[in-house]
Amino acid sequence: MSAIFKRRSIRKFTNKPVSKRILTKILEAGKAAPSAKNRQPWKFIVFSETEKDKLLNCMEKGILREEKSPLLPKSQNGIADAKNTLTIMKNSHVIIIVLNTNAISPFKSIDSDSRITEICDTLSIGASVENMLLRARELGIGSLWIANTCFSYPELTEFLNTDFQLVCAIALGYPDEKPKQRPRKADSEIIEFRF
Repeated sequence: MSAIFKRRSIRKFTNKPVSKRILTKILEAGKAAPSAKNRQPWKFIVFSETEKDKLLNCMEKGILREEKSPLLPKSQNGIADAKNTLTIMKNSHVIIIVLNTNAISPFKSIDSDSRITEICDTLSIGASVENMLLRARELGIGSLWIANTCFSYPELTEFLNTDFQLVCAIALGYPDEKPKQRPRKADSEIIEFRF
């Protein structure tokens, strides 16, 4: 319970490397998550050092392309945040790319049955990511869950050489900040009891 309430999104990291032993513990927590129909639809690709630099250069190219030729025209107000996130990722020690092995690009149409499977698998992946974030916290590692990969979707999936759906990224490193908890919505706004 402590990790649940003390975990924060970390955007500043020290330059101390995270050991493979600790990364393995974090990934094991992700693998332990529940999944719909036990499909375990996740795949994790771990990047560090020069490989991380190549990944992030590719992401940067995608963000710049999105500014000029948007695939997400209604989301253009998120470009500045994506650029900021890229800076944070560059300063982290490790990036974990999270893929859904049962889904395809969100830029392709799918039928309703496939959409339900995709939703269930996305919920499973969310549980997996949360497990990793909480385990990282327990091990003294800071983390940031990142969805801004969407702005570079085609560039990143080409770089990764995958047709699997790119869901998100996780930045990891030793924290160089202690942010306070951000405001939470009031119970009356989000909880409804019907007895």
